[in-house]
Amino acid sequence: MNDLKNKKLFLLDMDGTIYLDDDLFDGTLDFLNYVKKIGGRYIFLTNNSSKGIDKYIEKLDKLGIKSTTDDFLTSTDATVLYLKKKRYKKIYAFGTSSFKEQLENSGLPITDKLENDIDCLCMGFDTELSFQKLEDACILLGKGVDYIATNPDWVCPTWYGYVPDCGSVSEMLYNATKRRPIFIGKPEPTMALLAMEKTGFKKHETALIGDRLYTDIACGVNAGISSIFVLSGEGTIEDVEKSEIKPKYIYNDIKELYLDLHIK
Repeated sequence: MNDLKNKKLFLLDMDGTIYLDDDLFDGTLDFLNYVKKIGGRYIFLTNNSSKGIDKYIEKLDKLGIKSTTDDFLTSTDATVLYLKKKRYKKIYAFGTSSFKEQLENSGLPITDKLENDIDCLCMGFDTELSFQKLEDACILLGKGVDYIATNPDWVCPTWYGYVPDCGSVSEMLYNATKRRPIFIGKPEPTMALLAMEKTGFKKHETALIGDRLYTDIACGVNAGISSIFVLSGEGTIEDVEKSEIKPKYIYNDIKELYLDLHIK
């Protein structure tokens, strides 16, 4: 039985779900307005740790979506919570300058240079990747420091196809060091659970919408909430047939989802 009409909190992936690069998908604004109309909430969840929330607010504003910091939860947010519990002496930030700044602003002891007291390597999706960072990472992993990564995504979608994401770079480092990180973002349930805690909605009132089975949909399954798979990004119907991870609902895109909800 379709229980989507009972959902009040929608956790939305962004890349491949509501837009692709600078193109907002048709139906996105209608869907967001629908959620507001029923007295619900939407929270944008993203594994993309290459930029801060301020950049997402700016990007969505250009696409016609007004948002505030309260509308977002990122893999960096979940990673910060994890790192704070571990109380590291010094953390090597392997990522963009924005990623490093986010970690520093949270009060964590961050560096982007090799130093003797580093006891953790933390890697994000790095659109500023250099060979120096790869070399530094290999040296640190060889020394046995803890190894954390924000997300396991293999690729990040673009208008021309895909580029290697955090999961792909971590696999490259595995080939060199035989070490893999502890991944924090989706498919771990942390971000979904944080969103429910933040908004006060219960699991039966919550649904997660995304275009990747192994991160988005798996996150919903692991958090014990309904998952909605859209075919507008990376994932395909063939992926669903082959995977053990099964979404509760499948739609071609967010417009089809909106029309289904609106008509019912």
